[in-house]
Amino acid sequence: MSERWLVALPVFNEVKHVDRVLDEVLKYCREVLVIDDGSTDGTAEVLARRKDVRVLTHPQNRGYGGGLISAFEYAHKHGFDKLVTIDCDGQHEPKRIPLFFESCTPDVDIVSGSRYLRQFKDDNAAPEQRRRINEVITEEVNRRLGMELTDAFCGFKCYRVAAVHKLAITETGYSMPLELWVQAAYARLRIKEVPVPRIYLDEKRSFGGALDDGDVRLHYYYLTLNRAIAAAEAQGLARDPMMTGNCWL
Repeated sequence: MSERWLVALPVFNEVKHVDRVLDEVLKYCREVLVIDDGSTDGTAEVLARRKDVRVLTHPQNRGYGGGLISAFEYAHKHGFDKLVTIDCDGQHEPKRIPLFFESCTPDVDIVSGSRYLRQFKDDNAAPEQRRRINEVITEEVNRRLGMELTDAFCGFKCYRVAAVHKLAITETGYSMPLELWVQAAYARLRIKEVPVPRIYLDEKRSFGGALDDGDVRLHYYYLTLNRAIAAAEAQGLARDPMMTGNCWL
């Protein structure tokens, strides 16, 4: 029996991009799920006109992590084997979707994109504040979890659905990837990075309210990381300090 693959896009107020991005995504995967996270800009009306994608609607905005949690639950409930997540703001190139699926071999649980693993000819310079925060948090994740990540925050990923279903992600905001890395480390999931181009079409993107302040956002990320590690330790989970069994590109 062949594997079932799903691509999921968490979407919030992306009326300018959603049709174009979905048209491109459908070239590489026939099964596509859009999680409309309480959009108020006409995105819902655009999605309602499409009959070629699955749509899951959050009546109220739950946050970036909330969209991904819904994607995980949907993929498991509907019997998919692999799940690719991709953003809808133009930062990720849909043509790379097959690479993610193919890189998620039987000995890999999570394939994570990295904008810093290698240089691409047309890479954009990362906004300085976002680059610095990513660098600081990636180094902290590696130090505390024994990982070898080069990009802790890239949303372009492929998950083996059975593996991610073992986790208990609850973080609904932008710091959700940090809880994911903690739980993946303690669950000894096997992780692989693949390089993706660095594309920034909206360098002034808002993270929402106080999180637009870099220091506030950095503090929020540290709180999430600390909380996730404390929760794992409270459950009596043991972590292999050498992260044996993880694989890196």
